[in-house]
Amino acid sequence: MAKQSHTPSSSCCCNPFSCCCSCIFNCICTCILQILCTILFIIAIFTLIFWFIFRPNMVKFHTTNATLAQFNLATNNNTLYYNLALNLTIRNPNKIIGIYYDDFEVRALYKNQRFSTINIQPFYQGHKNTTFLENIVLKGQNVFVLDEDGISEYNKDKNSLWYDVDVKLYLRLRFKVGFVKSSKFKPRINCDLKVPLSVGGNRTSSLYDTNFESKKCGLDWNF
Repeated sequence: MAKQSHTPSSSCCCNPFSCCCSCIFNCICTCILQILCTILFIIAIFTLIFWFIFRPNMVKFHTTNATLAQFNLATNNNTLYYNLALNLTIRNPNKIIGIYYDDFEVRALYKNQRFSTINIQPFYQGHKNTTFLENIVLKGQNVFVLDEDGISEYNKDKNSLWYDVDVKLYLRLRFKVGFVKSSKFKPRINCDLKVPLSVGGNRTSSLYDTNFESKKCGLDWNF
């Protein structure tokens, strides 16, 4: 009579305690995943309801004027001497949404290199409001190194008295609806400008007398 041998199936657990722990772990992971999905679903629903109720409109940023009283690159010591003045406007077209600008950093770049930074005092912008930020001045000197192509482009700009300057705004803001305030958002505003050099260095008058055309700035959201 043939003997029957019983080999434990690979699907069976030799250690009941291990099986129990594995089941508990799987249950916990499943519960956590379900909770996260539920939270994300609720957030999406509230966001959709908020949009349908308030219909928020995009905040609009413009550089209304810009001029350079000085923009001189000394190639012997790689130092850039600059004096940039800006006028900015911010339009909040929303009827019931106010905006807290908790951080407002202005950066100026030339040939993709930052040469100056300035911080604006925090402020609150009410609904249906246009805020004017006038005579923002970035002035000083900084180490600034350009390669051969960069120097060639700088010389072309110098001869034309117009410079390709990028102004970027790094913001940290909150929205306010009634007594409710949102969490903080970190949008970045990009203003690609063609800025004139004021002959004679008279910055104050040149802010209003140049042919600089108002430029709408782009907005990138960073959550």
